[in-house]
Amino acid sequence: MAGEFSFDVVSEFDRQELVNALDQAVREFRTRYDLKDTGSEVTLEGDRLLFKSQSEFTLDAARGVLLEKAVRRGLSPKIFDFGKVEEAARGTVRQTVTLRRGLSQEHAREFQRMIRDRFPRLRTQVQGDAVRIFGRSKDDLQAAIRALKEREPDLPMPLQFSNYR
Repeated sequence: MAGEFSFDVVSEFDRQELVNALDQAVREFRTRYDLKDTGSEVTLEGDRLLFKSQSEFTLDAARGVLLEKAVRRGLSPKIFDFGKVEEAARGTVRQTVTLRRGLSQEHAREFQRMIRDRFPRLRTQVQGDAVRIFGRSKDDLQAAIRALKEREPDLPMPLQFSNYR
């Protein structure tokens, strides 16, 4: 048997699925009755999205369309960090949306502390924007995954568990 097992706690999203969701949303902007001819658009610029629209009302509708398309493609709505709505030229509005990727150092330390307190036989190690959890028992590792999944609704980012070995 292997000496030690491990898994990584990460917060990632599939960029290609995001691009596909954006493409579907833009197509719906062009065909949907309440969004047609409003100038609503969303563009991907690195690790952020830029929404532009005629009014706050149509911006909210466009945001809803994007969230619907993203959820259908398996993306969590938690990856979107919506900024404040700003006035733009000619009476239009815009909004910058930052895409959340990776665990912050604060959350990584919090996960370390929680695992250390609840599961003393497990070890943790922060690796950049991920946390690796080691242990001799697969049952302990699975219990740690369950405990982290229970905390996920309270967190501002989605969690994934990878490299389970």
